[in-house]
Amino acid sequence: MNLEIILHAGLATGTILLFAAIGEIFAERSGILNLGVEGMMLLGAMAGFSTSLATQNAWLGLLAAMLAGGLLSIAHSLVTVHFQADQVVSGLSLTFLGTGLALVLGEGLTGQNPPLIPDVSIPLLSQIPFIGSVFFTDHSVLVYVGYIFAPLAWYFVYKTRPGMHLRAVGEKPSAADTLGISVYGVRYFYTFIGGVLAGLAGATISLSVSPGWYSSQTTSGQGWIAVGLVIFAQWNPLRAAFGGYLFGMLRRFILDLQGPATLLGFANPLYVNSNYGFFLQMMPFVLTIIALVWGSRAATKKRLGAPAALGVPYIRGERGL
Repeated sequence: MNLEIILHAGLATGTILLFAAIGEIFAERSGILNLGVEGMMLLGAMAGFSTSLATQNAWLGLLAAMLAGGLLSIAHSLVTVHFQADQVVSGLSLTFLGTGLALVLGEGLTGQNPPLIPDVSIPLLSQIPFIGSVFFTDHSVLVYVGYIFAPLAWYFVYKTRPGMHLRAVGEKPSAADTLGISVYGVRYFYTFIGGVLAGLAGATISLSVSPGWYSSQTTSGQGWIAVGLVIFAQWNPLRAAFGGYLFGMLRRFILDLQGPATLLGFANPLYVNSNYGFFLQMMPFVLTIIALVWGSRAATKKRLGAPAALGVPYIRGERGL
């Protein structure tokens, strides 16, 4: 194994999780739990791939993916904000809906070769030993966008007035409403933004990191990992970026671990018995399940700093949240 290759590939894969997780953070900070990230990502991956193929323009494909994820998220906001339905049930339904639409509309796309988001190297920075080859050489444009987007998202949430309104709606919607903040409007808007970023994450897969359309295997459960990362990150965009890159590197390390040699060049016993590879590939998802189960406890959510009104429908005029 080559450490530079693992880190380089981990940054690319982690960018997918970064976009999806920060999108979910925006939605959850407003009080809306959206478990439909996987469905929105898959629909975004299909929409981006098919649009890029039809228009021969990868950037239009990227916009189509973001729009597809955003439009799908509106269904979730309508059900949960307007009709106050159970957010877990609605989110799971959204995953099924997005997956079904992607599979039906994406039929026949396998094996096609549309234009892709270009890989570029950053002048001067790419010449820095080790750091340059890992962080600034031959990465997709979207990876560099991720470098900037995570700190900007953090600054927006914690240092701006709209970010303060977002956190207020997620913590105490009745108080926010009293101050003239539109609770319903904020929740609709940030659920939509979460869908847009999930669609962007899907297009990052199909048009950049792992180009192609492979039906339900395109996202490979990364939407669920992104949901788990939100808890791991304690609803903080910078921690979500760190967790996304860490998971990305872990996935690449697991793949390389199934090769004939380890990082130190010694013979790898796992290479002899490929059955172990199955269990190794399960590890990121096992960690995600543990995070979701652990983070779902009320005491744990409070300790981690989860939005107090997360998952709680807001009905104007009622006491409490």
